[in-house]
Amino acid sequence: MSHGPRSGLYAVSSALLAMSRHLEVRDVLKTIVASARELLDAQYAALGVPDDHGGFAQFVVDGVSDAQWKAIGPLPRQHGILAAMLREARPERLADVRTDPRFEGWPEAHPDMSDFLGLPIRDGDEIIGALFLANKVRSGGQPCPAPDGRCGFTEDDEELLTILAQHAAIALTNARLYERSRELTIAEERSRLAHELHDAVSQKLFSLRLTAQAAATLVDRDPSRAKGELQHVAALAAEATEELRAAVIELRPAALDEDGLVATLRTQIQVLDRAHSARVTFASHGVRALPASQEEAMLRVSQEALHNALRHSGATRVDVTLDRRGPGAVLHVSDDGSGFDPTAIRSAGRHLGLVSMRDRTSGVGGTLTVESAPGKGTVIEMEVPGG
Repeated sequence: MSHGPRSGLYAVSSALLAMSRHLEVRDVLKTIVASARELLDAQYAALGVPDDHGGFAQFVVDGVSDAQWKAIGPLPRQHGILAAMLREARPERLADVRTDPRFEGWPEAHPDMSDFLGLPIRDGDEIIGALFLANKVRSGGQPCPAPDGRCGFTEDDEELLTILAQHAAIALTNARLYERSRELTIAEERSRLAHELHDAVSQKLFSLRLTAQAAATLVDRDPSRAKGELQHVAALAAEATEELRAAVIELRPAALDEDGLVATLRTQIQVLDRAHSARVTFASHGVRALPASQEEAMLRVSQEALHNALRHSGATRVDVTLDRRGPGAVLHVSDDGSGFDPTAIRSAGRHLGLVSMRDRTSGVGGTLTVESAPGKGTVIEMEVPGG
């Protein structure tokens, strides 16, 4: 092939591994674009994921500075060459895109592009994206003198990009499935929390009703006691209001992506502390941002451990800590509950979600340890390596 040592097997293998390493759709898109630009010696690369309204749901570029991208303006529409790739599902290799009859004027701030190579990314019969490159460059970074035929993208380039696009389709489809699975998990977790909060509020309201009835019977024969009961009613009403406010806050969409692991854990634990009679605490020291998949796994393991402690162990206190350990982090969840025999994995392990916790932990390269004994409480520790 004509694009130098980076097109060797090692470079191609590295690019494919990089694409499969990420689980977030946005990260996969960025990796595909950067890999394609590097492997094929292009000055610019971009990938668009079409929506159903003539535009792009996502559009990722490489080789364009943040200032240039901001100056270009709104995302492109599905027109011209881009529309042709999406509609006709075939590669487009042009010596000079500006001379093609389908070319439409680009924004004034758009970089000048000449030689062009693009093709659709397909998942079966569905076109899930359009990947394209512009301005083939010589070794040393010098632009090719397109369109005089001595440079520009070659048939070998097209073949390599086709291979890359096929693997990109797999990586992108896997990332989409992961995100959908995560959305379902979040929905299930929100439903569980809603149930817990509903139980807590219902208990407060039941107590409030009984206390109000007691006050009503005492108004005539013991006004002083009735006054005390009414004060209790006011206190219970205030507590119920707090629980409802917590429910509204907690049942917003999960804030892990926006707020990070520490803030998300702190918020959820504050809610659980209010919703349960057990004391639930949280502390964190020096934790840096972790890869998204590791933060997701730590959040889910902590939620499972908290659920076990608060629903099954009879604990009066649950303590959660999240601390930095090297480039990674360690999660520690301990309770003073009834405990169990961790060797009885067939019964207790599945009942308490230990199998799920171990799977989540190993899935991100972490380690999980469980210490417990009947009557001695439980300690669960999860460590992840960081990025």
